Order: sequence, then structure tokens, then C-alpha cells
Amino acid sequence: MSKNILIISTSLRFNSNSDLLAQSFEKGALEAGHLVERVTLRDKTIQFCKGCLSCVKTQKCVIHDDVNEIVEKMKEANVLVFSTPIYYYEMCGQMKTLLDRANPLFNADYKFRDIYFIASAAEDGDHVWAKAVNGLEGWIDCFEKSHLSGVVFAGGVTDPGEIQGHQSLKRAFEMGKNIR
Repeated sequence: MSKNILIISTSLRFNSNSDLLAQSFEKGALEAGHLVERVTLRDKTIQFCKGCLSCVKTQKCVIHDDVNEIVEKMKEANVLVFSTPIYYYEMCGQMKTLLDRANPLFNADYKFRDIYFIASAAEDGDHVWAKAVNGLEGWIDCFEKSHLSGVVFAGGVTDPGEIQGHQSLKRAFEMGKNIR
């Protein structure tokens, strides 16, 4: 059965390594027959959460920027994929801001169950991405019907496009292709 997959690429850099991973995941998911939309935060206006909690009552954010449309897409997707560069052993700031602003989903009838994490960094090793995954899992824990379904990490890639030929591209493709 085909799933509705939303890939959110959070890097602001053109030809970023994490976005290239997201594109590889997308190709695999499309090959498997899923409906896929990839959104990049590069050209989006995203403000910080004000902490007013109006969204808990109304399921709408009082801030009118590009996040509201993204959050609605998140709500309707069966699968969420977050793609981020790793900075200081953590997800990038724009990804964290998006997760904070997704608070209207907390009481909503969201469809997402499977959540995937894709990341790249200049440094290599499991310790590089572990804290970022932990941060995402903190968000996922607030959505009891959802779980972290997979992680792909590409370490040792710094310059834009440097990931070309890296084994993680194949892993991202296969992960997308194997979504059930």
C-alpha cells in the first residue's frame, strides 16, 4: 500500500550533503511506489515559537509564516523524514525551531507513525549524531502513535556535494525503498 511521505530538508546550504541524502531517500521511496513530497526550509520564513500555547487550544499557531503550511503537511503525512546537517553534535537550529513550532500537532489527529532521521556532518562516528537523534526522539515521545523507524548518517563530509559516492547515499535510497 502506498504511503504519503513528507521529507523535510532543513539545511540552508545549496547542494548540501544532508539534502542529497534526502534526495536519495526520495528516489528509493518513489521507486517503491509511495507518494513523496520534499520540502526544503532554505527559502522559508520561520519565526521562533512564542510559547503562548494558544495552539494547544486552537491547533493553530498565532504566528503567520511558512511553518503553518509545513505543519499541515506533517499532520497529513503517514511518514515523516527529517534531514539535517549536524552542528555541534546536534540538529541544526532551523530543524529545532520547526519542531518547536509543530506544537499544534500535539492534540491533533495526526497520521504520521514512522519517522526517519537523515544527517550529515564533517566529523564521523556514532557519537556525532547520537545527541541529535536523542533530541528528535524527545519530540517523537510527545506523539504516542509514532516512533523512530530509521537513521542514516554520513560522516566525514564537509563541502557541498562532497557526499557523492558515499555509502550513506545507498543506505538512504534503500531505506526509502523499504518503507512498508
